[in-house]
Amino acid sequence: MRKLVFATNNKHKLEEVSNVSRDSIEILSLKDINCFDDIPETADTLKDNALMKAQYIYDKYGYNCFADDTGLEVEALGGRPGVFSARYAGEDQNSERNIKKLLSELEGEINRKAKFRTVVALIENGEIKYFEGIIKGHITNKPVGSSGFGYDPVFIPEGFSQTFAEIGSELKNKISHRALAINELKKYLNLR
Repeated sequence: MRKLVFATNNKHKLEEVSNVSRDSIEILSLKDINCFDDIPETADTLKDNALMKAQYIYDKYGYNCFADDTGLEVEALGGRPGVFSARYAGEDQNSERNIKKLLSELEGEINRKAKFRTVVALIENGEIKYFEGIIKGHITNKPVGSSGFGYDPVFIPEGFSQTFAEIGSELKNKISHRALAINELKKYLNLR
């Protein structure tokens, strides 16, 4: 089985990706390779942030690896919070405050269309490849549900009547933006 490091410190992302890929890729965490560094994410795009994280691990530790960056892009806000989704309400990455700020900015707004977009950067033997997953939906007026993380309590995916936080991790792991991007990564790896 192929081994890849997933360059993230986010335990929720690690769990999500491990569930999506468990049959074909062994995912190593940063902890598994004794990396406890605070990896920089200072780029202006999801693609560049994903590459920055993967490149850091590949250069410093020598492992084939991948990293992702995800953003919630809200149509009425011109695509914000986008690349700044995790730090929308401040550097401490507080989901509750991020949601509060988002809902405050959308107060009275009729257009609630949004999409989650994930970009994965893979570095394998020095070669770089990108994979993307997008799921469209809309933002609720208030948080609903208790599972998931980040903006899950306020995002209802197209074709559903419940938020990501209500549908549960098993279904979310099949339809989410991250699952779509990781499935593209898996397809690519299985062809090689």
